Amino acid sequence: MIPPTHPRYRSLLEREKIVEGAREGYVALQGLIAQGRGECFDYLIGEETQPFAQRAIEAAAAALLAARRPVISVNGNVAALAPGDVVRLAKAVPALIEVNLFYRTREREKKIAEILRRHGAEEVLGVGEDAACTIPELFSERRRVSCRGIYTADVVLVPLEDGDRTEALRKMGKTVIAIDLNPLSRTARAASITIVDNVTRALPRLVEAVENLKKDRSQIQDILARYNNSAVLAEALLHIKTRLEKIASEML
Repeated sequence: MIPPTHPRYRSLLEREKIVEGAREGYVALQGLIAQGRGECFDYLIGEETQPFAQRAIEAAAAALLAARRPVISVNGNVAALAPGDVVRLAKAVPALIEVNLFYRTREREKKIAEILRRHGAEEVLGVGEDAACTIPELFSERRRVSCRGIYTADVVLVPLEDGDRTEALRKMGKTVIAIDLNPLSRTARAASITIVDNVTRALPRLVEAVENLKKDRSQIQDILARYNNSAVLAEALLHIKTRLEKIASEML
């Protein structure tokens, strides 16, 4: 049991969710390493949603609402950390939900789909024979996608993604929205829109941004035209640099 008064309560709770997902067999063991790497970058940005992340969230909301066939891609870590937020976002847009795994097994696919259904998802793509289409120039198991989902999508949200698939999806002409705490990753740099934030903070804010933007869709194209992903990544790195310099100066 983690007491709510613990200063690292939220971070430790997220860690336990990933560990539990690994015990239950739907989070790959490699997902534990990915979670630890993300925690490191969360420390660096201050464990808060920063203004550069909020701008990316607003652009992501605009891209999802402007899309003809938006799809939310889900892996084991996302299913462990934020299944309810994924479903709420899918319903708000609306968007399709698809399971896509680097370490793919039928058992993991089914368990993740069941978790999403328990949180209210009506349909989950990418399970079993539904993943019948192939992303060109990609050789991992992530190349297998639903012909009704990611393969024909124009906008794909890829929380906690690997760089190879982000690059391959961009080559297919798709808009890719990434949620990645590491602004230096290939995913972050290859994506069309990168939200440098913890997925558990970003997804609720993204749902809120979608709901607000639906009230006045006239802003959508202007938001997308003004958005500059390279500038957002640069601001994230400068924020980390400035924050570390401030912490170091306080130690002297």
